[in-house]
Amino acid sequence: MPELLTLDQIREAAARIGGVARVTPLLEARELRAWGGSDAVPLLLKCENLQVGGAFKIRGAYNMAAGLPAATRRAGLLTYSSGNHGLAIALTARRLGIPAVIVMPTTAPPVKVEGARALGAEVLFEGTTTIERKARAEAEASRRGLTIVPPFDHLQIAAGQGTIGLEILEQCPTVATVYVQMSGGGLISGVATALKRSRPSVHVVGVEPAGVARMTASLAAGHPVTIPITPGIADGLLAVRPGDVTFPHVQAFVDRVVTIDDRAIVGALQWLFREAKVVAEPSGAITVAAALADGAGGRLDPRGPAVAVISGGNVEADAFAKYLSGDLAI
Repeated sequence: MPELLTLDQIREAAARIGGVARVTPLLEARELRAWGGSDAVPLLLKCENLQVGGAFKIRGAYNMAAGLPAATRRAGLLTYSSGNHGLAIALTARRLGIPAVIVMPTTAPPVKVEGARALGAEVLFEGTTTIERKARAEAEASRRGLTIVPPFDHLQIAAGQGTIGLEILEQCPTVATVYVQMSGGGLISGVATALKRSRPSVHVVGVEPAGVARMTASLAAGHPVTIPITPGIADGLLAVRPGDVTFPHVQAFVDRVVTIDDRAIVGALQWLFREAKVVAEPSGAITVAAALADGAGGRLDPRGPAVAVISGGNVEADAFAKYLSGDLAI
């Protein structure tokens, strides 16, 4: 039986990251149709786009790094990341006064590359997939004597991300449904564990891009599988395989998994900006696309509010303007 996170581990993470990660706001956006179409439920937005570094990643990154032995931590940190986790490691390293090296894909958005460098991190580039970046990171860590802080496949990373679930329950005790992004699984592992171990009745919906439906394929197979990557606009959700640590949490605590295409993500970005005045990156808006689809179909649970996690807001200004104008080929 694989080791699963405990509620105590997530609570310990919350104490560890207090004063470093923000308690982000939960904003009411609008009401959506519930089951049967006659009732309506509020849609709330958990705004991790307002988190330190512009995304949720600081929670897990700082939780793991701060828990390392002092001598190990002083040598420095290394990670492999499509961007936001790299920024979080750079922020963590600056906070702790230690070196950081980030292995990013050759396709990483300039805003994330420049952000990591501005924080003092060294940035290396390797391939376009998590597998390629991980191999380079392992080689560099061995050569330099650095500790790898993985982007998702570690209990301490998932525990840090799970603090979002604790905050949602504190901010909205009557929550009925929570939509969470899925890539390698670190975010949804932590959030779903916090929610289900605290209140099993909360319905947890995992959301992933249709072009990289690695969790859907893995759940069907009963074990983690690697799938071919199809490029898409949600650059933070492009892991081609769930983690060995995270996948059992999805099996245990996630009620439903849905896939969303790029066109629906752009629609959600536009809706967020127009209706809620929220700037999200595509990976951050994918949960809203799923919630809007459920609302349009009258599929929302009428027992209480729905929450969509807005996982990040690190988006290029030019790209965001094109998303808003619809001047983007999809």
